[in-house]
Amino acid sequence: MTGVLDSGEFLGRAVRRGSSAFYGRVAKEINFAAGEHDREFRDGHAVPGAHLTPAPYPRQLTFRGHDHRRYRHWSERSRCAIIRLMDPLDLAGARLFSPRIHGDHRGSFLEWFKRDELDRPMEVAQANCSTSFKGTLRGVHFSSVPPGQAKFVTCVSGKVLDVVVDVRTGSPTFGRSVTVELDDRRRQAVYLAEGLGHGFFALSDTATVVYLCSTPYTPKMEHGIHPLDPALGIAWPAGIEPVLSEKDAAAPTLAQAAEQGLLPSYADCLAHYGVPTGQQVGPGGG
Repeated sequence: MTGVLDSGEFLGRAVRRGSSAFYGRVAKEINFAAGEHDREFRDGHAVPGAHLTPAPYPRQLTFRGHDHRRYRHWSERSRCAIIRLMDPLDLAGARLFSPRIHGDHRGSFLEWFKRDELDRPMEVAQANCSTSFKGTLRGVHFSSVPPGQAKFVTCVSGKVLDVVVDVRTGSPTFGRSVTVELDDRRRQAVYLAEGLGHGFFALSDTATVVYLCSTPYTPKMEHGIHPLDPALGIAWPAGIEPVLSEKDAAAPTLAQAAEQGLLPSYADCLAHYGVPTGQQVGPGGG
């Protein structure tokens, strides 16, 4: 059985059925294929008669059993099973949010940030907006922990390659990075917890990035890693000359930042996340 998962590659879907037993079976067995716009979805509920239909898209996500990183909700009142996706990325504390996009003849509407979708609440102290020309490379930026600065990043116009780097000393994934293309079509967003580094590369002629921050900008707490440091292993786009600010071009390498004591420690970050001593955090957690 295959059902449309619309509004991007990883989107939620409501399946209208009459029993939670059926929903449990569907949640374990159904494959969802990605599409463009789910017009059977209204305000978080399936409209009467919502049904499963084939979709000619090759990429599929399979739900098998319980997965705490993909939120599932059952509404007895509306008799709807609602699948919401907040996908973990390969670094603890980094997640990819894919909103449901409601489209009609007027345009579209989406909720691009929902605090309750995060593993732990994110307070919003500041909202930033940057516009970049093609080839602009910003980052890799991070803040001292505590207090650190969590971010929720989306591209509202154009396209960027968004990058999250684990700069937490002692982390099992220290020095690794993950990249995600953010654009104004799928409207996805990246969440990164305190202690992770962030940067992005403008892929379109112009790109506008908006991001929410958990703490205000504090210059003395802000640091950077040179984004072209080979140790980071980031596959920046080929054929486009990167344009850096003077500050980013003068940033230390990962090794130099470690020697200077600039990097946050994984232990301090876990304590800040509220994780008990000795407990590890899997991908996406934090």
